[in-house]
Amino acid sequence: MYLISPNKKQYKANLHCHSTLSDGKKTPEQLKEMYKRHGYSILCISDHEYPKKHTDLTDREFILLTGYESYIRPNHKYDAYNSEIHINFIAKDPDNTAMICYDERYIKYAPEDVFKKFDRVGEENARVYSPEYINYMLKVAKENGFIATYNHPFWSMEDEATILAYDGFCSMEMCNYSSFCGNHAEYNAAIYDKLLCAGKRIACHSADDNHNGREEGTPGCDSFGGFAMIMPNSFEYGAIADAIEKGEMYSSMGPTFTEVSIEGNKVHVECSPVKHIAAFTGSKTPKRAFAQLDGFITSADFELDDRAKYLRVSITDGEGKHADTRGYFRDELEF
Repeated sequence: MYLISPNKKQYKANLHCHSTLSDGKKTPEQLKEMYKRHGYSILCISDHEYPKKHTDLTDREFILLTGYESYIRPNHKYDAYNSEIHINFIAKDPDNTAMICYDERYIKYAPEDVFKKFDRVGEENARVYSPEYINYMLKVAKENGFIATYNHPFWSMEDEATILAYDGFCSMEMCNYSSFCGNHAEYNAAIYDKLLCAGKRIACHSADDNHNGREEGTPGCDSFGGFAMIMPNSFEYGAIADAIEKGEMYSSMGPTFTEVSIEGNKVHVECSPVKHIAAFTGSKTPKRAFAQLDGFITSADFELDDRAKYLRVSITDGEGKHADTRGYFRDELEF
């Protein structure tokens, strides 16, 4: 049984990106050019509270997803010492530019003649920073054709109990690279495993969340450091959205998987050259395989024990960059 099949094509994607329509420094056209040049096939330009389609930039080799970033704060104002939540809404239909639970207090970048014309679904001007309201917002999004992803949990400073109370995210950012460039802490494997141990069926991906305040190749550049490898049934908008919603993707900061398969309770992993391969199962101690001091490994085999709650495979290269599968639960693995 393949979790990641060597026979299925993988497409490199950045699902979180900002342009000059909000606080980014590159135009949508420039973002497409730079990501295409770096080997990406999929980009979601998710400007703040600014739903907009970029289908005019889509071509046979590169697909732009329609989406935007929404946020809720305790008093709707930024406070560096207080928690908040940011959500990316990705439309399953490229022409869907509705705003979920429109609240004029959060509209900062869209001109008035634009945001007054937004299609609106859900309660208006009523956002409240609470798990109950956020779950309502996620429900409205799902009912209106959107996929919701949870952004930069470390940066957002939300406590574990609050995060565990959310219900409706299809995926969370394992690494938010823009935050990682600033704090080197936005690799969120610990909270992701807490979610899995609590039985939350949520996938993981990494994303740049790039604003391009620093140019390519310079220290602190926030592009090309966190991405998703998506495995759709075909290279079409609908198939890509379906794959994201079903978690048919994995998270990476650099390394890549070639194969993850399971037969009975035996797991086989093949990947790019790395220093460490681990299989997390909800135990204090994951199954592990290490390279020799000056070498690399490209495969490993593990045996899952009867108490394994789930399977999540993580690989780490020689630069400390990670790639992570989502968590697969026992009923998905048939062991």
